Amino acid sequence: MKRETFFLKLTVFLMGLPVLALCIFVLPRIAEFFAELNPKLDYLQYPFLMSLYVAALIFFVALFQTLRLLNYIDKNLAFSELSVKALKNIKYCAIIISALFVLFLPLIYLMAEVDDAPGMILIGMVIIFGSLVVAVFAAVLQKLLKNAIDIKSENDLTV
Repeated sequence: MKRETFFLKLTVFLMGLPVLALCIFVLPRIAEFFAELNPKLDYLQYPFLMSLYVAALIFFVALFQTLRLLNYIDKNLAFSELSVKALKNIKYCAIIISALFVLFLPLIYLMAEVDDAPGMILIGMVIIFGSLVVAVFAAVLQKLLKNAIDIKSENDLTV
């Protein structure tokens, strides 16, 4: 099982690298571009940028919780309350990211309207619905894991 979880840990790490690169290189340029496109709304440049950084930070928290969950699996603690808590944290992170991008959508719409790029709205919608799918999947896994832990504890008590 260690080989499979190592592959998943590597995948989680590789998922974080592009987001980190976006935060360092692309997001400041997007905020400047937004300020250039909408001179009337240029005061929103830094709040917009900070909000995107908050969303990225929450994404990294979710990745960290995923790594913790994989460590629990390595230590044969997959059916424990720690795993349920990690899944609950992943669910909350996904819901927060989705909610943040719902709040960003009007700004994304303004950028897309001025630049005539409807793909930006589509990208925002993909992030929203992708985060919701992750949240629902984590909630289902959390509930299944909680039920499995309850059944295991009942079986341990009867023996």
